[in-house]
Amino acid sequence: MPNKNSKKRGGGRTSDNAASVVQPRPRNDDDESVADNWSTQSVASDDTSWPGSDPVTGDEAEDTTEQENFEDKFIECLDGTLQKSASARVTALQNIQRALQKKYFADFLWDRKETVTDNVMRCLKKGKGNEQAAAAACLSLVALQLGPEAEGVFTSCQAYLTTLLADNATSVAARGACAISLSTMCFVCCNDYEVIRSVAKSLENIFSRGYGKGENSPSVSPDQSWLMSQALSAWCLLLTITAAYDVNTHVENHLGPLQDLLRSSDVDLRMTAGEAVALLYELARDNDEDFEDEENEAALCDLLKQLATDSVKHRAKKDRRQQRSCFRDVQRFVVDAESPSETVKVGKENLLELCSWSQKKQYDALCAVLMTGMSAHLKANPLLRDIFDLGAPGLDEYSHTKALTKAQRTFINAAAFKRRTKLRAKHRDKRTVNVNGF
Repeated sequence: MPNKNSKKRGGGRTSDNAASVVQPRPRNDDDESVADNWSTQSVASDDTSWPGSDPVTGDEAEDTTEQENFEDKFIECLDGTLQKSASARVTALQNIQRALQKKYFADFLWDRKETVTDNVMRCLKKGKGNEQAAAAACLSLVALQLGPEAEGVFTSCQAYLTTLLADNATSVAARGACAISLSTMCFVCCNDYEVIRSVAKSLENIFSRGYGKGENSPSVSPDQSWLMSQALSAWCLLLTITAAYDVNTHVENHLGPLQDLLRSSDVDLRMTAGEAVALLYELARDNDEDFEDEENEAALCDLLKQLATDSVKHRAKKDRRQQRSCFRDVQRFVVDAESPSETVKVGKENLLELCSWSQKKQYDALCAVLMTGMSAHLKANPLLRDIFDLGAPGLDEYSHTKALTKAQRTFINAAAFKRRTKLRAKHRDKRTVNVNGF
């Protein structure tokens, strides 16, 4: 039974935990790489430097020292999560978050998995606001480091994350972080499809509150719009691995109501809703090539055209530009079935071609978690390289694509994506049969 499951099982520990990963540079930064004097920093510093995340030159002894310094600093920050001061705990969590983003070190983390999980969960339960948000972010990063081997971490924290997500008394920042953490861990290390369904339903309960609300509705605050955007984005990630037999249910329940979110006054919520519409169309067309939403399609196409050419002056110029770019892609796919095509450069030679909305949503979701560390993880993290079919770390499997045309690269990647989806669909369907007993 086909589905859009492109979740990978190639992550986890690696034998080369001493390897140094080049830290990706933020966009528009000058070409410079300066070694940080991390030893002068303390856990309470807001800008901890992480040895081993910058380019390292020298002999093997220097590389080993660099790795040891990194590990010592991580342990120091881990101890910092036990401090009495809330601000000190937040700073320690943020430093842990930056370390997990900048460098892949699954072997070192595996040996301390229980300690890391216990300390972060203690902050999640004891803290408020920013502390809970930082703790939830750390959990999703631990899952990306350990891959499928983090299933126990997810099992231990799923219930509490779900409770916080649904709790209106919890800060919006913490609830948004919980939404992203739940979906990321489900995507990476959950094999129980019923659990994935349950998490998806919890996310639906958040963003569906915007259904029936028009533009500038007084009942939807900016904070609530942001939370709905986070929940909808997290839901889209899980939608990429949903079973084929659930696709029609999602289309019937959400394709029409999502038009209400397209009229939201919040640009991020509008764009996330547009991408969700495109993703639903892609999944529906995979099941039925002649799929059409006769009831809502005419109104939807008019709305997409309006958003793709929006020039309303009361919106910020940057927002209008981002919105038009997003909805031009959505409109082309819904009306003309033209899939998005985006090329990401990985290292000096490798090219990653994103040729479907499912791939694009997976890449965007992981980028939102790893931020500037996405490039480093694409080079060294077996899980991410498996998800995007880049081969084992250190292999230049994609270097030959520079000699191919864009159409050839798109065809090769689309064929590989469909092949991986079918293989993983068989595995998931077998598990579902065992769970449901039929």
